[in-house]
Amino acid sequence: MSSRFLPVAPGEIATVVTHLEMRERPGPRPVRPVPLRLKRWKAPDNARYRTLYRRVGEPWLWFSRLAMADDALAAILTDPGVEIFAVLDPQGIEVGLLELDFRAAGQCEIAFFGLIPQLTGQGFGGWLMGQALGLAWRGGIERVWVHTCTLDDPRALGFYIAKGFVPTGREIELLPDPRLTGLIPRDCAPHVPLIG
Repeated sequence: MSSRFLPVAPGEIATVVTHLEMRERPGPRPVRPVPLRLKRWKAPDNARYRTLYRRVGEPWLWFSRLAMADDALAAILTDPGVEIFAVLDPQGIEVGLLELDFRAAGQCEIAFFGLIPQLTGQGFGGWLMGQALGLAWRGGIERVWVHTCTLDDPRALGFYIAKGFVPTGREIELLPDPRLTGLIPRDCAPHVPLIG
């Protein structure tokens, strides 16, 4: 079997997206105490949401919510089927984002899940996933799902699998590089070459 190389046009980036799911609530797992807490944001305004979204996601080229029209983003943020949480440190500084989407019947998508880069690799992700799953698995939920991509932290896919998610599909996504469109500073994500 021969491999295929597909060209990526200048100004674009390519990523492999992996979809993962859980069909049963996982059993309880011990989680060490952490100096973080979750705070529910009910219908945050676009600017506040995007500020935290940038803090968490810019290093991984998250930009979908930055490119979204204000009215489309506000419709998501105010939808009663979407729950948004900020992760707060002991000083009350917002250091992470959790967004759960219950808009599809019987399902919860972990739409956004992340901590600022300074907190990764310290076990805080396990705590946050415990919180996410505790909130996601409620009456009537039969499936919890998430996706990650090769632009994310390289440990993300293994992390989700270790937490009990099962990969169900893979896609290649081609996107305009947000550093060239001005959505994200050009010096973000140096691990992804900037080819203009």
